[in-house]
Amino acid sequence: MPDFAYVARDLQGQKVTGTVSAATERDALSQLGARSLFPLQVALEDTRAASRSNRRVRGQIMATTYAQLAALLRSGVPLLRSLRVLRDQTSNVTLKYVLDDVHTRVEDGNLLGDVMARHPKVFNEMAIHMVRAGTEGGFLEEALERVAKFTEQQEDLKARTMGALAYPVVLMTIGSLVVSGLIVFIVPRFEGLFSRLRERGELPAMTDMLLAFSRTLQDWLLIIAAIIVGIVLFVRARLQTEEGKRTRDLLKIKLPGAGGIFQSLAVARFCRVLGTLLRNGVPILKSLEISRQAAGNRILSEAIAQASENITAGQSLAAPLEASGRFPKTVVEMISVAEESNTLDTVLVEIAEGLERRTERRLDLLVRLLEPVMLLIMASVVLFVVIALLLPVIKMSSMM
Repeated sequence: MPDFAYVARDLQGQKVTGTVSAATERDALSQLGARSLFPLQVALEDTRAASRSNRRVRGQIMATTYAQLAALLRSGVPLLRSLRVLRDQTSNVTLKYVLDDVHTRVEDGNLLGDVMARHPKVFNEMAIHMVRAGTEGGFLEEALERVAKFTEQQEDLKARTMGALAYPVVLMTIGSLVVSGLIVFIVPRFEGLFSRLRERGELPAMTDMLLAFSRTLQDWLLIIAAIIVGIVLFVRARLQTEEGKRTRDLLKIKLPGAGGIFQSLAVARFCRVLGTLLRNGVPILKSLEISRQAAGNRILSEAIAQASENITAGQSLAAPLEASGRFPKTVVEMISVAEESNTLDTVLVEIAEGLERRTERRLDLLVRLLEPVMLLIMASVVLFVVIALLLPVIKMSSMM
């Protein structure tokens, strides 16, 4: 249904603004009347304003917002008033619009999690599902605090990773530009100089390969660039499909070196969410449904869904997780023992903390290794170009 923006006055004569979802303008007026509001203006919502909710908000801002909302609720401030306070104090235009929409729809009787789901670019899946679980289980404040902590941890990890990758990326970019300039603009100048050696069949194979590659780049540069752009656009379109997203998640956990990191992060996220939900009394089947969606990897989500079916049949959680082959054996063993001792909620959180610590160390090591690897690759390419150009010169000098 379309959204109608309204300006109205309440019973105290104060001006009220917001939006309502209705099939027609008459239905919108009826909804306002039912809420004891006297409409001054009702119109279809501005599509430009609505497009603000499709913009992303930085993770650090969202972490602060979740933490502030949790603090307000824990202090006894009602939800609607808390949302209004956050809306009024934020300086981010997109977040202000989204919080205003959330406030209006919650005031209309919608659940907070359902309203958040209308803005997937601002609220991620984990936040939406955790808020839904917190609303149902009566632990919304803790759910919001957990989401804030998750978000802040992810932003810290992302910041450290980007900071560590900055030098290797700059090195690779500058090195690639220098090598490309050499091959496209400098190497062709040696073509005429080496023509006599080519006629005699004495041109070194390395030099011949380099000259041929240079000619190919010159003659087909635009076509090669168009092909690369086409491939990028095709991959992006493919990743928008469900099958493409599943393939991406599979490749992420299969990548040499980095695959284990992606897998450990997803398992840690699943264990932490599941442990938190179980600790707050959410039934295990509902907890598994929420936590598998919060894992952020469709391959692991499928394995967890299979485990849910086994639990429905009266079996344990550890057995199907081990059979899937997607969970580390140590994690499965700890879950198995925790099920027997009835401490699953506590052990799951401990597993998540241990996995996160180990994964951060592995990630730091991997990023540190990137720098010497980049240096080695660029040095090898430059060395190949230099040797390919020097060999004929040395041969011509010896002939003279």
